[in-house]
Amino acid sequence: MENKITIDQVRHIASLARLELANEEEKRIARQLASILEYVEKLNELDTSNVKPMHHAVERTNIFREDVLKQSLEREKVLANAPETDGVFFIVPRVL
Repeated sequence: MENKITIDQVRHIASLARLELANEEEKRIARQLASILEYVEKLNELDTSNVKPMHHAVERTNIFREDVLKQSLEREKVLANAPETDGVFFIVPRVL
């Protein structure tokens, strides 16, 4: 099965990623994406019916520490180096 990626598909993907590509880059990326899809098709031929699903390729265990209640910093000390404050909170520029 041939996985043909069109230049229009590459342009659409580039648009979604907010990328500007030159004509040569579009052609190169189309070839690369087609190559990736061909490899995925080869992987699809493998019999994985007896393979147990996994989240990670390597066994991992959670190493988080236990939560410990501690004394908080004093508000005055926290706000001392703030560029701007109302005495209770940091004042930051509005982001719209």
